[in-house]
Amino acid sequence: MADFDWLFFMEVLVGGLLSGVMYSLVAIGFVLIYKTSGVLNFAQGAMLLFAALTFVSVTERGISFPLAFAITFAIMVVIGIAVERTVLRPLTNKPPITLFMATLGLSYIIEGAAQLIWGTQVHGLDLGIEDVPFDVGGVYISQFDIFAAVVAASMVLLLSVFFRYTRIGLGFRAVADDQFAALAVGLRLPWIWATVWATAGLVALVAGLLWGARVGVQFSLSLIVLKALPVLVLGGFDSILGAILGGLLIGASEKLAEVYIGGYFGGGIEGWFAYVIALAFLLVRPPGLFGQKLVERV
Repeated sequence: MADFDWLFFMEVLVGGLLSGVMYSLVAIGFVLIYKTSGVLNFAQGAMLLFAALTFVSVTERGISFPLAFAITFAIMVVIGIAVERTVLRPLTNKPPITLFMATLGLSYIIEGAAQLIWGTQVHGLDLGIEDVPFDVGGVYISQFDIFAAVVAASMVLLLSVFFRYTRIGLGFRAVADDQFAALAVGLRLPWIWATVWATAGLVALVAGLLWGARVGVQFSLSLIVLKALPVLVLGGFDSILGAILGGLLIGASEKLAEVYIGGYFGGGIEGWFAYVIALAFLLVRPPGLFGQKLVERV
């Protein structure tokens, strides 16, 4: 242990935690939909891609950043509400597998629409933050990773405040706890669902910009949702706090595993190590750290 490089360890750990914050942001999009409707929205990745592709295509036509963001946000709100009205509402009370297959098919429709409207070429996305190392007490951290983590954390904070202190947010929490009780006190479920899907569209936009700036705006961007699944398994599919902590755990563990044990497996384990953790976690605690534990009564 005397020869162990603690500064390098901290560098890897911090880098993993910062990546984990971005995983959490993607996972929160799943949590918002699942809490209110019980739907695992597999179309979240396609929405993320569509948002990033729309934004970069609009800016390439000379539109300023704020206006392009507003235009893209408006489009994502329309998509979210349209999905709720045309897909979710007609399938209310259907089996979960039916809803899952509907969102899976929807993901391909959204990707196809993005290809039809904006084309298939790869776009670069510059948010004005250089991806260069920043020295913090001897630990080198990417400036872009810090920026992305701050943006993602701010987004999470705003969502937390919105759902805790606003009228719509309180309605969301009521629907998440008990839909029938929410109906009994006069809450309009379709309005709550539409608002949540619109919020998921905003989350997809922010996550799409951050990931698009890191890896480029391309159709493989929709596969980012696969990185969110282990996060959801660890944190729980219906917990925003779980999505945050799950993202941090996954981000840190996959980076540390790649650096310290990846050599024993030929390298490249960062891409699949998170799923090993998720599978092991499913065997020990299926609901996740903060997920609701369903108990069958005999």
